[in-house]
Amino acid sequence: MGAELAIGFLPLVDACLPILAREHGFAEAEGISLKLVRDMSWATVLDRLLYGHSDAAHLVAPLAIATTLGRGRPAVPLSVPFVLGLNGNAITMRTALAERVCPAGRLGDPRAVGAALKDVAAERKAAGNPLRFGVVHRYSSHNYMLRYWLAACGIRPDKDVEIATVAPPFCSDALEAGEVDVICVGEPWNSVAVERGAGRIVLVTAQIWRRGVEKVLALREPVLKERRGEVEALLRALVAAARHFVSPENWDSNAAILARPEYLDGSPSLIRRAISDRILLARGGEPVHYPDFMFQHREAANFPWVSQAEWLYTQMVRWEGMEFDPEMARKAARVFRPDVYRSALLGSGEPLPGASSKVEGSLGGLTSVGTQQGVMTLENNQFFDGRAFDPHDLQGYLASQA
Repeated sequence: MGAELAIGFLPLVDACLPILAREHGFAEAEGISLKLVRDMSWATVLDRLLYGHSDAAHLVAPLAIATTLGRGRPAVPLSVPFVLGLNGNAITMRTALAERVCPAGRLGDPRAVGAALKDVAAERKAAGNPLRFGVVHRYSSHNYMLRYWLAACGIRPDKDVEIATVAPPFCSDALEAGEVDVICVGEPWNSVAVERGAGRIVLVTAQIWRRGVEKVLALREPVLKERRGEVEALLRALVAAARHFVSPENWDSNAAILARPEYLDGSPSLIRRAISDRILLARGGEPVHYPDFMFQHREAANFPWVSQAEWLYTQMVRWEGMEFDPEMARKAARVFRPDVYRSALLGSGEPLPGASSKVEGSLGGLTSVGTQQGVMTLENNQFFDGRAFDPHDLQGYLASQA
């Protein structure tokens, strides 16, 4: 067995790739062994990474950028050479609230749900009991996508509604206890809330940004430099795991692996539903199929597009009242490392895009794109409000969202 890499993770379905790379021997085939370390909050996953107790981490993408920029703690440069998945989160509301804003039996339309929610938010604010939303971390895509959606629907985060932090494994508890009215969390925790009768799934984040960046593989910059060969071997193992994960004939076996006590310690049937893009919206109902609810492979899903990091930086500026800083923007962009991804996959059968950045939200359908290697077609990647993000004009984009 080759060199060992310790990887921290949270019990979420989108921790699947390192788990399956270990369990199916993809890591071993690349000459490395993986030690997987489970935690219960993103704060502890990050601490373990920063203090050298782990070599890499399954991490919410914005947290890698915030850590590099020194938001909330001394700056430590992190690198993201691989995206572990796009989307895979849902917005689950307490049942009485869901009934007011979304027809039963199907996912809501983001605009219609937002319009109805705006009225409820105004009522609750006037009554001195504002709606409270639970997100998994201040620096999470959950927080930024939720805020993006609310603001576009005329609901002012932090003014009209409150947003609190709840670690993923406790989201369903917080909803059931009435501590929050809404949760935005990854699977299986929405489904756990639904099975308990604590709430109803109203939207999925893929409806807000069709190809929104979610979890990433993050490493401290010095670890990437010192162990570059092993990291590239890990990336190849993760790509093999992604290919295996999305294949329907493997859904049952992979759900059973992820459900084990040392990983998600959950229900194989709930996990399989998430893997197969089937979502049970309310207890007692029938699962609804929403294609690409989770997105772990195809269309360069694992490629760390620099434009994704830059979009996350603009949201950090927007919601923290920061001044736009060109140097900070450059540092944020450099967190995502397409050069490492390319180096690891060059010469393999995996398609590599010709560019490292793109206009996010610009595609409404199938589009062939130039490649460095292989053939690639990208599909719909739009934001629900039809706006696009041009990484060449960050300040213009921010001004348009003021």
